[in-house]
Amino acid sequence: MQNQTYYSNGKLLLTAEYVVLDGAKALAVPTKFGQNLIVKPGKNNEILWTSFDSDNTIWFQDTITFEEIKHKTTSSKNLAVKNTLIEILHQAQIQNPELLQANGYVIETHLTFPRNWGLGTSSTLINNIGQWLQIDAFELLQKSFGGSGYDIACAQTNEPILYWLTNEKAHFETVSFDPSFKENIHFVYLNQKQSSKSAIVNYRNKQQSVHKVIPEINQITHEILQCNDGKSFALLMEKHQAIMSNLLETITVKEHLFPDFKGIIKSLGAWGGDFVMVISKENPTNYFNNKGYETVIPYQEMVLQLES
Repeated sequence: MQNQTYYSNGKLLLTAEYVVLDGAKALAVPTKFGQNLIVKPGKNNEILWTSFDSDNTIWFQDTITFEEIKHKTTSSKNLAVKNTLIEILHQAQIQNPELLQANGYVIETHLTFPRNWGLGTSSTLINNIGQWLQIDAFELLQKSFGGSGYDIACAQTNEPILYWLTNEKAHFETVSFDPSFKENIHFVYLNQKQSSKSAIVNYRNKQQSVHKVIPEINQITHEILQCNDGKSFALLMEKHQAIMSNLLETITVKEHLFPDFKGIIKSLGAWGGDFVMVISKENPTNYFNNKGYETVIPYQEMVLQLES
């Protein structure tokens, strides 16, 4: 076996956070940041696994035996990352038993974004494992982590997508979304890591009103894809934010943290979590820096676009 390298894109969900789980149509974009997986031959029927953050520091390192993978032997000790890996690899070997027919592996993962950014450390890993073992990454996600799967679609697609679920089956298509007003869009990292799992549980408790909201969100997503000017785009995102605030019974991030900001702030993914999208006439970097938010990334530096 020769050394093999795989790569997957990170992701941002621009519309239909939460309601994508119930069939709403979501606009999502792959990012210029992602994760590599390097697989080398190993020995002793085990995997020597090392995970590197974007600054090349090691954030996880351990040995996982084939026996642990085969029997899904997780430890009650504080080994959450190892246990998660064992669960993913256990499911992977069900989908492709050849995983455990080698002598062993030495595996490295390398993020190109800081791990705490929440751009898809797990989804890029699952998609890379899917590529390596030639198995269905959507199935691997469902049987291990769960979630809507839009992040897997972004991991394997190099342009914006429209994503939806029908009877829990993933559907997506590439769409033309390259706003002419992108210099007015920035992404700001809030440094408040959200657990997607607990955010989803909280959302599930608010189910009664979801089906009324889905047609409204679908309409907004559709109009955003037709949108030619920044003002209309900003108003659509503001409307989206208001609908979700009402559904989740949670105040918006703008009301909570930035009430004096001149512009629109749209939560992405789990509310209150990682990145928000900011739409403003002026460059908002100084405003956010002055409030202690140092990571402000222009649209063109964040979103993967096909070179025209």
